[in-house]
Amino acid sequence: MGFTSSHFTGAVTSGELAHRELQSRPDQWWAGLGHRCIHTTWSSRGSISLEGLGLQIVREPQEASFILAHGTEALSVPSDGGRIEVIEQSLEQLFDLLERCAALLEPPPMVVANPDMVTTSGAELIPMPGTLAKKYADLNPKCQVRLCGKPDPIIYNACKDALGLHPSEVLAVGDSLEHDIAGAAAAGIDSLFIAGGIHQKEVCKGNTGSVDMDALEALSRQHQAVPTYVVPELRW
Repeated sequence: MGFTSSHFTGAVTSGELAHRELQSRPDQWWAGLGHRCIHTTWSSRGSISLEGLGLQIVREPQEASFILAHGTEALSVPSDGGRIEVIEQSLEQLFDLLERCAALLEPPPMVVANPDMVTTSGAELIPMPGTLAKKYADLNPKCQVRLCGKPDPIIYNACKDALGLHPSEVLAVGDSLEHDIAGAAAAGIDSLFIAGGIHQKEVCKGNTGSVDMDALEALSRQHQAVPTYVVPELRW
């Protein structure tokens, strides 16, 4: 993308944090998850390895002690010989699976390794695991959902620890009001909102590249997330 390694102190990802918490089981909640999981993953974007976590992949809700949401395109399933295969699933099929999980007397908790709702692929918006998390939480008040990325404080705390800076010295940059901007505000960090990202059609004026501030104000109220600064796009 045109950056060099000198531009970075480090990198922290929600997937990395999910892997770390599942491996170390740092508190009673994580320790109580068990090891039998339903795993939603990717197909075209690349499947996710669970090596080293000691997990047993299961397919049926009644067999699962928790759900691990990495992607929205496929399921990891056990096959003959102990191997794990990936089978493609539509979003509707995954929603159906979540409905079956939520209908259990004790629904398995969900760990979300990427809480984004959508991401951009050219002009197309691709559903992300945050979509599964919202669906699951809405199905049943007993459905527990643990986010390992924005807007949860876990990701901001990890970044602040890596930087060794006071929150007043940090700027969070992102294009999601619900995740990037709301999460930064909750963490006490200033934010730079990129209007030409996932909210482009809602807050940008046609193809001019300018921001409709009235539309942005209304959308910010809707998401209860007000950015400190706004630019149409990020240029380096």
